[in-house]
Amino acid sequence: VQLQASGGGLVQAGGSLRLSCAVSRNIFSFNVVGWYRQAPGQERELVATITTTGNTNYSDSVKGRFTISRDISKNTLYLRLNSLKPEDTAVYYCNANRGFIENFWGQGTQVTVSS
Repeated sequence: VQLQASGGGLVQAGGSLRLSCAVSRNIFSFNVVGWYRQAPGQERELVATITTTGNTNYSDSVKGRFTISRDISKNTLYLRLNSLKPEDTAVYYCNANRGFIENFWGQGTQVTVSS
């Protein structure tokens, strides 16, 4: 299974981006798909996830600013990032998980927010 993330870039504080993650297999074959991020010198952290039933979960730091969504017909996962802050600067990774059976990561896309 391959996950291809794209859409990162350099944006000013307050700006917006939309990240995309193309999954090479039916998204519904996974229990949960989502986005994580890793800033320099820090551990990878959860940003947002969505289950097969459409339940979403967000970290407190992005709640109300970021929106996770999916296009089932395209097997693509999205993350809309609004009201970006410098502390949102990180490499963003998409993930597809089926419990202990399967866990896949995309290659990451860099998001840099300037103040």
